[in-house]
Amino acid sequence: LDGGDWRVPRAWKELKERVDFERAHEEAAAFNSANTWRKRGVALVPTKYGINFTAKFMNQGGALVHLYTDGTVLVTHGGTEMGQGLHTKVAQVAAKAFGIPLSMVHIAETATDKVANTQPTAASMSTDLYGMATLDACRQIIARLAPLRAAEPSASLASLARRAFFARVDLSAHGFYKVDDKRCGYDWSVVPPRLADGTLDNAARGTPFNYFTQGVGFAEVEIDVLTGDHEVRRVELLVDIGSAINPAIDIGQIEGAFMQGMGWTTTEELIWADQDHAWVQPAGRLLTQGPGAYKIPSFNDTPRVFNVSLMTGVANPFAVHSSKAVGEPPFFLGSAVFFAIRDAVAAARAEHMPQPSGTGDDNGHFSLHSPATSERIRMACTDRFAVSAIGGSSAEAFKAAASFQPKASV
Repeated sequence: LDGGDWRVPRAWKELKERVDFERAHEEAAAFNSANTWRKRGVALVPTKYGINFTAKFMNQGGALVHLYTDGTVLVTHGGTEMGQGLHTKVAQVAAKAFGIPLSMVHIAETATDKVANTQPTAASMSTDLYGMATLDACRQIIARLAPLRAAEPSASLASLARRAFFARVDLSAHGFYKVDDKRCGYDWSVVPPRLADGTLDNAARGTPFNYFTQGVGFAEVEIDVLTGDHEVRRVELLVDIGSAINPAIDIGQIEGAFMQGMGWTTTEELIWADQDHAWVQPAGRLLTQGPGAYKIPSFNDTPRVFNVSLMTGVANPFAVHSSKAVGEPPFFLGSAVFFAIRDAVAAARAEHMPQPSGTGDDNGHFSLHSPATSERIRMACTDRFAVSAIGGSSAEAFKAAASFQPKASV
């Protein structure tokens, strides 16, 4: 990372103080002491997500911008709008460049007869690529208008466009952007030399990422020991997305990515017909197909308190208007719910399966595989009912099945 760009420590400190993590942990412990069959847990999780296509040739994008004599602007770019707000952000870039209201900028449907040889809209790179390409095209037109602007500084864009048209000035431009060669491209075929300490100097292979979107997430959960159900009581997120082009869109993207990550680590289980699931037929069939079996988060899974904050004073010189990519980077913050569940399960195990003093176990280590489904949470709590379910007579039975991980209800 470039100097000053490693922001997880700052985000960690700020969020930990904001949520008063020590107090939250103490309150969870007090609740757990007073309740046998319901337990609470808390967790604080950081993330750092590299932004780039790792294939160097893919880090390029184009845009076509037309300025009309009525002062409106039409932009076509190589990205695909799929609800992530790409068109809105690109329109904002054009509006800011020309100094006009957003309502005067229109986005044409993506088409390769307008912008050819486009890249997939993926890797959270699209605003970086097409925002910069659009800005490049706008600047070309603005440069052509400069002599007219100098002669009439207070003229509206529409007035300048009309004058430019009659002066035979081109009011269309193709913009292009590529990530700096020094900030993209990682060649796995290069054999890196060894440093003085004997480790490999992987920097010799290149730079896989242009920059990193970073953040920290806090989660508080409550589990039902008897059913394995869980409730997300509170989530607080602090994310570094540079100087946001559109904070409302970005916060929505952060919320959505978090919920996806939460589902990935709690409810979204894949069950295949294999030797562990002989009752699923035929062999190789995916049982969890469709909403009846594959459980994505629903309304009831939404955190009861859900706050998202953006870091301030975090400019990013490597993307359009100092912004940062936001689509996928917050995804891993959803695992804060998983680790909070694990913390709650640990409290249940400490009460229901205490370890003899001096064993060195201290109830600390146990396996809880992701996703933390209700079955897995339920059995991981190791109370007397769970012991009975695996045919044991005491908590000692779990020593022979320390990683007992039910995969589905039969």
